[in-house]
Amino acid sequence: MKKFISLFALLAMLVPFVSNGQEEVTKDTLLRANTDTLMKHIRILSSSQYEGRMAGSEAYLDAANYCAEVLASYGVKPFQGEWGQYFEVEYNEIENCNFYTYTHDSDVRVQYVLGRDYVCSSMTGRGYTNAPVVFCGWGIDHRAFDEYASVDVRGKIVLCLSGVPDFLPGKVTERYATLRDKAEAARRHGAVGLVCINMSETCRPYEVQHQAWCGEGSHQMTYPVVQPTMDMGAALLKDEQMTLDSVVQELQSTMKPKSFHLRKLFEININAKYHPNATTANVVGVLPGHDEKLRNEYIVVGAHLDHVGIQGNTCLFPGANKNASGVAAVLETARLLTINAPIEIEYNKRSIIFVLFSGGELQNLGSSIFVSNFPRLQNIECFINAECIGSGDSIIVLGNKRFPQLWRIAERNDSISTKSLAHGYRTMPRGDAAPFAQIGIPSLVFSNYMTNLHDHVPSDISENIERDILTKNASLMAEVIYELSLGDYQGRSFRSKRFKFDE
Repeated sequence: MKKFISLFALLAMLVPFVSNGQEEVTKDTLLRANTDTLMKHIRILSSSQYEGRMAGSEAYLDAANYCAEVLASYGVKPFQGEWGQYFEVEYNEIENCNFYTYTHDSDVRVQYVLGRDYVCSSMTGRGYTNAPVVFCGWGIDHRAFDEYASVDVRGKIVLCLSGVPDFLPGKVTERYATLRDKAEAARRHGAVGLVCINMSETCRPYEVQHQAWCGEGSHQMTYPVVQPTMDMGAALLKDEQMTLDSVVQELQSTMKPKSFHLRKLFEININAKYHPNATTANVVGVLPGHDEKLRNEYIVVGAHLDHVGIQGNTCLFPGANKNASGVAAVLETARLLTINAPIEIEYNKRSIIFVLFSGGELQNLGSSIFVSNFPRLQNIECFINAECIGSGDSIIVLGNKRFPQLWRIAERNDSISTKSLAHGYRTMPRGDAAPFAQIGIPSLVFSNYMTNLHDHVPSDISENIERDILTKNASLMAEVIYELSLGDYQGRSFRSKRFKFDE
């Protein structure tokens, strides 16, 4: 077998020949991510072609095929002969929605626009509803804080606020945190629909925001659930008993329910197709290790590919930063570890698993399924995750509180090359890394500080990606994965390697 020069011997030979302004060739330059390649993947994945990559949609599977083809072009092999790890999710295809308001004493109807003024809940029912409206605060009917006690909502549409009040204990509010929770509470009291104003601090008041996950529970086929922007919410309460600002202020200051009937009526017509068992898939590939002993140990590198889709023909959530940027980093890591090896750098001794999860927007469903079904779980040495790395002012690597030894590898590489890592935070792995960390697999999440400027909104487009921080984060991630693949890091405890899931 042909033997290749080790990295350090190669560098020793290359250093004397660095001249004429050429950059010195080091591990860091060989593993430096290419900005244009990263941006190419982000532009493609966030384009209208893939319709926001909602898990369960045909467009998501098309995006998954694109990623598999890219990995294959770098020499990555499908894991156990199959690129797709298939599973089922519920998926609601929202084709259109019309929303009007009017009063009994006026023939003038105000029309609001899907994608500009409001979005439908991902699990809205279909059909037509035309009814009076009752404002019910946060939509809570707990005996300790009952916002339905003083009003009759039977046959009416409930208007409420997103989220829950911070002055109530979690044991009271936990049942009302999601749109499905709030819709179920309204339905229990006889309401025929729910309109929930988006009060999120992570979204500008004039911009729609959408979540794929809307809570547990059964699907209500003909029960409409709509989420207006904060600006539209203010318009809905204009000329009513209280304005949006005044009712929120009173609710917060008195800490008592404040519910009332509106003069306005709402007319809502939604066309949606519900798929209870839609097919989706994780994309799983492997770069086999080149050491006879270490090739059976795995470094898993992942990011979630899915986002929150499209509503109608124009309300697209591109998901450029969340999380096409993370997917691009995974694809770029595969390129760097195959195109530059074996000539310029050492082979990876451990095997590297590249996995792009579906259902990341559904409570990390895809990563949970991957962990639950991986055939050699005890052989995974660590998991490296990329999440929203295309926006922000510095790199953060989450997980140092739980896995400081692994985090120090990232810190050391950053001190040599990228010099952009934020310090001073003690954090736990989150998102797709959580299922790995829960069973003791050391995990890090590469992300950026202040990265949620365009979180789940239509303005999360490739033009808003910050190229410098994107490239630095992807480069640091590749450097860490390369070092981990050489076999020196040993982070698993004996106890964690014996972990088995209950059947």
